[in-house]
Amino acid sequence: MTQHESPFRLDGKTVLISGAGGGIGRVLVETFRAAGALVVGADRTADPLDALPLARKILFDQSDAGATRAAIAADIAAHGAPDAVIANAGFTRAEHLGQLDDDVWASEMAINLNGAFALVDPIVTAMAERGSGNVVFISSVNALQHLGNPAYSAAKAGLVAYAKAIAVERGAQGVRANVVAPGSVRTPAWDHRLAADPGLLDKVLPHYPLGRLVSPGEVSNAALFLASDAASGVTGVTIPVDAGLTAGNLRFVDDVLRAK
Repeated sequence: MTQHESPFRLDGKTVLISGAGGGIGRVLVETFRAAGALVVGADRTADPLDALPLARKILFDQSDAGATRAAIAADIAAHGAPDAVIANAGFTRAEHLGQLDDDVWASEMAINLNGAFALVDPIVTAMAERGSGNVVFISSVNALQHLGNPAYSAAKAGLVAYAKAIAVERGAQGVRANVVAPGSVRTPAWDHRLAADPGLLDKVLPHYPLGRLVSPGEVSNAALFLASDAASGVTGVTIPVDAGLTAGNLRFVDDVLRAK
């Protein structure tokens, strides 16, 4: 790299992004494309991917580990391992323990943890054989402290542990693995919640020291940093992108200490 080349550039690199058609996924595609990467988009169906500037598409349902692994293995056989994979796809529906049962637990583990493993494992194997590669998991602040969504939280915490395993056991083969842990992200997924409760943000925002939600662009910029040579010495870490949520309890300070 010359002194004029930015370590944040990914010119000529191939990056696979799962959940590419979602609210965060679409911005990840834009961010990595702007950095010069050739982006491979993965999702359940082609429709959300059609308007995106992708080098190619991979279609699978990540809740089906066997189908996920088969689709990724076929792509590796045809094109080789990508230079980086951004494991972004995820889903939750059980917001508290009262909504949780065996079926819900199994379904959320299937997509958020088991499916992510089926996606990443064959890629990491191929990366290690090549001698270079990079994995970034889009986890959640729910992996770091309990904020509801118990099954999702357990699965996302599993991704943190899995990233550390890759970092430790595949580092000598040139593979790095890191995690971005977003707080509440302002995507279209919030629209129905705000329609049902227009005052919801008045309840949510006081918990965030920055007084706002984070944007998909802020999440994708963190992922770009970790996937780039700017983070060449960084592996096995989790970076919260959460407007300060996990830094401490702002509501406690305001309601208990400042209320005196």
